[in-house]
Amino acid sequence: MENRTIEKELSWLSFNHRVLQEAQDENVPLLERFRFLGIYSSNMDEFYRVRVANVRRQVLLSQDASHKQKALKLFDDIQSKVIASQREFDATYIDLLRELDDNDIHLINETQVNEEQGQWLREYYRNKLRRHIFPLLINNKTKLSDNINDDCTYLMVEMSGLHPAQYALVEVPSSNVPRFVELPHDKGDGHKYIMLLDNIIRYCLVDIFSGFFEFDRISAYSMKLTRDATLDLKQEFSQSLYEQMSSGLKRRLNAVPVRLVYDHKMPQSMLDTLIEHLEISDRQGLISGGRYHSFKDFIEFPSMGRKSLEFKKIPALDHQHFNQYNNAFSAIAERDILLYYPYHKFSYFTELLRQAAFDPKVQSIQICLYRVAKKSRVISALTEAVKNGKQVKVNIELQARFDEEANLMWAEKLTNAGAEVSYGISGLKVHAKICLISRLEGNQLKYYGHYGTGNFNEKNAKIYTDFSLFSCHPKLTRELVKVFNFIERPYQQSSFHHLTVSPINARQRLNELINQEISAATEGRKNGIILKVNNLVDKRLIAKLYEANNAGVKIQLIVRGICSLETGVEGQSENISAISIVDRYLEHPRVLICENDGDPKVFISSADWMARNIDRRVEVGCPVYCPEVKQTIIDIINIQLQDNVKARLINKEQTNPYQIHPQDIGQQTQAQMAIAQYLAKQQRQLVKDAIDEELEQVNAEKESQLEVITHE
Repeated sequence: MENRTIEKELSWLSFNHRVLQEAQDENVPLLERFRFLGIYSSNMDEFYRVRVANVRRQVLLSQDASHKQKALKLFDDIQSKVIASQREFDATYIDLLRELDDNDIHLINETQVNEEQGQWLREYYRNKLRRHIFPLLINNKTKLSDNINDDCTYLMVEMSGLHPAQYALVEVPSSNVPRFVELPHDKGDGHKYIMLLDNIIRYCLVDIFSGFFEFDRISAYSMKLTRDATLDLKQEFSQSLYEQMSSGLKRRLNAVPVRLVYDHKMPQSMLDTLIEHLEISDRQGLISGGRYHSFKDFIEFPSMGRKSLEFKKIPALDHQHFNQYNNAFSAIAERDILLYYPYHKFSYFTELLRQAAFDPKVQSIQICLYRVAKKSRVISALTEAVKNGKQVKVNIELQARFDEEANLMWAEKLTNAGAEVSYGISGLKVHAKICLISRLEGNQLKYYGHYGTGNFNEKNAKIYTDFSLFSCHPKLTRELVKVFNFIERPYQQSSFHHLTVSPINARQRLNELINQEISAATEGRKNGIILKVNNLVDKRLIAKLYEANNAGVKIQLIVRGICSLETGVEGQSENISAISIVDRYLEHPRVLICENDGDPKVFISSADWMARNIDRRVEVGCPVYCPEVKQTIIDIINIQLQDNVKARLINKEQTNPYQIHPQDIGQQTQAQMAIAQYLAKQQRQLVKDAIDEELEQVNAEKESQLEVITHE
């Protein structure tokens, strides 16, 4: 029997529907529900720019009739699922607006403005907005498709009545002016009024165009164009990768449109004009939507009203093992340390780099950067280290999608500072989250390593859950040295016995680990696999999990996003369960736990189980050897498996039902909140243990002094 799998694009749409479910969940604070609409919309934009664009290329370019037909069916399935979700999205938005009104917060449009507000809006337009408004006229002299910014919202304006209709596009300049504008209000009545920038422009249309055009009617309807985000890197031998990326980014600005979303109330004549001037020949990418686009701006929905309308803040925890030492290297030398963001402070990593930048014993810093924050303390520490004469080697991945331009800028800054900057390996993205610091201690060089599941990004560390492991375990650091050597000299052969490194040994190592559990199951020994990833797509690894299922291995999956594995199929996956957790933080760690006959093996990794991560990227997975750290990870994963508030079952129907444990009726476990409590309790215990240890030392010293006095 052929193994059954789910198309990754359709599975991704099911994931994004789980995000929409958060916007629909009445237990989620109201303003956060608006923000989940923004996350849903932002996700959908990227989905079209990347995944739908790829399917579209298959439809247009495939030479094989059966492949073309399969791609065409997938494209149709995507469109029908997207349209159904869009209707659900629009209905959810209307419901949330009603709830917003019930809480005395009113998101009004241009038709609901009173005279006083109207006067204020015109002043706001003149003083704050007008300088950013540049209408783009639509006529035969304008090549519209070359002059539209990808994923910006535009208002298609029609001026008519006295002459033949004239058209123009006005970009909603939300990158320069807040998308949400709070209007003046009577503080005594408790009502607050906010307005979308789109509607302020609509209200001021006459101010924008009168004096330049003659008309007696003017109207505007929204639209947004999404382009193919694939970078076309032309292999010019005379160009460096840096130069290829720069020119590729310029070509992306004029890439083929894959989606045009427009206001469903837009007159047909206006839509036809728009399609003609955008030179859109394939109408399959046309999506009729609501009045507003670029809902991704709703991620920044303003804080207003009662505190209960937003998530209660969870302060990031200190970590006692770092706090016990002024020197971070002494803390790591004492024992391995695990941080779990955003529950722990990311600043421990930047503090490690800060200390390394001036520590006279530190000889070198090596690091792989994929995405960093706009105001990156990581970059600052690296440049300061160069000033202090440290050898700083930085691998910057120029092909980190949508961060290419920022990474080009960081590469230039680090190069100018004197760091040794490299751009990875031809044909392989460097996606590993690793850092290696060498320190001369006595006459020996000692290495301190960082192994993570997430980027070195301060902003992401506040909203993404990720593990960071700090260790100077020689078996691990010796191999981390080899990873950096491989990135510099990929033509040299490398072997790894502890680290799992893509593309060198990852597939082989994962197969071996699964085979060990299969052997245990067939021999009646303890067995089991728990896997947590963002995406599970690789067909060969899925087939291996199906093989383990048929051997009787119990497999528990936690997959945030795409899960192509189909659960609950007799003779294929009846022993496999899968859940997805979508909550206030974005679940991002990759963790593998193998039962190993009662002595669990635990690994954290930067790699999802996708062919690209296993075969076409540099990724690093790290075994966890410290017993305390290992148990912490196991405890955290077990809490997630027990979630009966935010966990959804991933089933073959892709309906996203919530997971309910019959034995837990009346007892709720919301994993992210339970983990915060678990780690806070762990921190309190560590502090208590440290105090007890200090008291014991003080008492021992007193007893020793007393013995000396007594003896004398």
